[in-house]
Amino acid sequence: MAEIVISTTPHAGERRVKRILGLVSGDAILGANIFRDLFASVRDIVGGRSASYERELRQAKQLALEEMTQQAQELGANGVIGVDLDYENIQISNGGNMLMVSASGTAVLLE
Repeated sequence: MAEIVISTTPHAGERRVKRILGLVSGDAILGANIFRDLFASVRDIVGGRSASYERELRQAKQLALEEMTQQAQELGANGVIGVDLDYENIQISNGGNMLMVSASGTAVLLE
């Protein structure tokens, strides 16, 4: 499978958009237990930053981008432009929190 071009801009460098194929997206959710585990372990925090939490966020971002890319490839795209990453805190009924990472963009066929 060919590499797909991902861009946060409305273009893909020198490559021209031949055809727009549609909106694609991907989501990843970090569960409430991750927050509890991370904040319980203060030894991991250095200078106000948590390496474990940052690793989890990077992994969630990567999963969301991979899901978005897979949708684009299923449409026959070789690029996704205008990619936007969003992070949302979700309150759940038991009083816990979850974090959702969402990636969306426009699947395109590039020349």
